[in-house]
Amino acid sequence: MADTLEFNEIYQEVKGSMNDGRLRLSRQGVIFKNSKTGKVDNIQASELAEGVWRRVALGHGLKLLTKNGHVYKYDGFRESEFDKLSDFFKAHYCLELAEKDLCVKVWNWGTVRFGGQLLSFDIGEQPVFEIPLSNVSQCTTGKNEVTLEFHQNDDAEVSLMEVRFYVPPTQEDGVDPVEAFAQNVLSKADVIQATGDAICIFRELQCLTPRGRYDIRIYPTFLHLHGKTFDYKIPYTTVLRLFLLPHKDQRQMFFVISLDPPIKQGQTRYHFLILLFSKDEDISLTLNMNEEEVEKRFEGRLTKNMSGSLYEMVSRVMKALVNRKITVPGNFQGHSGAQCITCSYKASSGLLYPLERGFIYVHKPPVHIRFDEISFVNFARGTTTTRSFDFEIETKQGTQYTFSSIEREEYGKLFDFVNAKKLNIKNRG
Repeated sequence: MADTLEFNEIYQEVKGSMNDGRLRLSRQGVIFKNSKTGKVDNIQASELAEGVWRRVALGHGLKLLTKNGHVYKYDGFRESEFDKLSDFFKAHYCLELAEKDLCVKVWNWGTVRFGGQLLSFDIGEQPVFEIPLSNVSQCTTGKNEVTLEFHQNDDAEVSLMEVRFYVPPTQEDGVDPVEAFAQNVLSKADVIQATGDAICIFRELQCLTPRGRYDIRIYPTFLHLHGKTFDYKIPYTTVLRLFLLPHKDQRQMFFVISLDPPIKQGQTRYHFLILLFSKDEDISLTLNMNEEEVEKRFEGRLTKNMSGSLYEMVSRVMKALVNRKITVPGNFQGHSGAQCITCSYKASSGLLYPLERGFIYVHKPPVHIRFDEISFVNFARGTTTTRSFDFEIETKQGTQYTFSSIEREEYGKLFDFVNAKKLNIKNRG
């Protein structure tokens, strides 16, 4: 038997949106890589508790449950792939891949069961539907009624906003079935509540997207952006990447937080939170924790009392809490010695940063393109003058980005960089 199994065009359901990617099973565990974002789910073999195979809208699906209650669902398998998956689970994970189809009776009454991170609505022994409790943003109760509201995924064409359950009264004294139901939900739900004091607060930070000045309160599991008009609570689990980028003027720094899913302001979605700092601005910071708590939580990455540049303090605190590396520009140097290139994208002028594994453009609108999603790049002559050229990127998904009005002197540096990274060049301009 093979030590690995790989499946392309597998779909992961995330809050109503089907994200395609590649699924790989090995002796060590299960890895799913999202084709669009590059985000990786890694499930260790020792963590697997149960595997379920069932018919779904996209062919057949695999549901994995871990020992700590997390649930992962992958769809898009063919019926004929069951046998090799079942044999693989037995051989490498010592698990039976159980076949459990969903109930398709059109009843609206049944039994609610809570298990791990899931709420399952069952008829008999068959589930009708399942709700990942981490998707719940709000849980409210009424007379014999519980209403669940959900975090929204802006990439989903159709979103489930809420589900309302009627909970009949019981004869048991001292037990409120509605309250018991709600507590079961809230114990696992991702309901953000600013309980307790913030670990630290950064006042009046300049934010380019969404534009304005915000106080940033740092809590153990989320950051709270508080401005004059808008208020955001951003869980650290939604932070995809962190970037620290020097401005071309050498006097300012961008700190970029990539978010998935994005935050919303009206109908506008923000996939990136961009803060702008002056290099000269210093700060002394005291964390609202005792020294033992700081050492236990951060293991030397932070101390109770710190001082330094404001941008360094913000990025250092975020890195420790989000537990992600900060991406900085690599070895690229442009004609002027800067680590970025001045250009225009759409209607705005901005800066393009060639990184070790991709490009990022700031700031309006911000764009991040990984090398592994690029099909080819193109050097084109400027449309209005021979003193400039355009740099075009086309992704494997067919999306095209054109960065225009780049000074001719930058051509050699950028061409050498692209060549060194072994990107396909369609036209050399």
